[in-house]
Amino acid sequence: MTVDLLVFGPHADDIEIGLGGTVARHAAEGARVGLCDLTRAELSSNGTPESREREAAQAARLLGAAWRTNLEWPDGGIEPTPAHIRGAVDLIRRSRARTIAIPYWDDRHPDHVDASCVLREAIFKSGLRRYQTDNDAWKPDWVCCYFINDSATPSFVVDVSAHYDKKRAALECYQSQFAPAAGSMTATRLNAATFRQLIESRDAQFGALAGVAFAEGIVVREPIQRSGLFK
Repeated sequence: MTVDLLVFGPHADDIEIGLGGTVARHAAEGARVGLCDLTRAELSSNGTPESREREAAQAARLLGAAWRTNLEWPDGGIEPTPAHIRGAVDLIRRSRARTIAIPYWDDRHPDHVDASCVLREAIFKSGLRRYQTDNDAWKPDWVCCYFINDSATPSFVVDVSAHYDKKRAALECYQSQFAPAAGSMTATRLNAATFRQLIESRDAQFGALAGVAFAEGIVVREPIQRSGLFK
């Protein structure tokens, strides 16, 4: 169960949209990466919880994740309840991840905002030895935030150019969201022709600013320490 990197996403496909290239890069470089979806996305306009689960499992394999799990919190009901906090703490303590990635706290989707808030509290409580669960207290070295819908100025970017095809392939797994069958489709922002372009243009912009083809932006709350001014 232990991993080097644990990534949380409110719904299946959020991790791929915001951090798919970084997950693929770390996995390819030998890191163990665990993925956790918080809800079964039962309120989604297209697809079913069962189809989303199958798509998520396929995407995780393509990205090279060690495992993927789902906490089954209610879609549209992510709240800092004792049960939600404890469930996240249990997973964090079992995984003993060095780094945890969670959604950025400012996003147009309420679930993404709520997920960031609840997960920050769970990560804090995971490090409290007197917060009792079946596993010992665990505090990650670093908590990083990634963009799903909206973006801001990142603290740093990760070059994912060499792994961008894996990100594209992982997103292709979510046919129920990005390309549902005609006749049963409800038009949404996700299946608009411009949505995939929006994702790639954001990643290309971050990449261009860093002098590479594609990059994913990361925000951290604390100052990033360096040994000096030399690059």
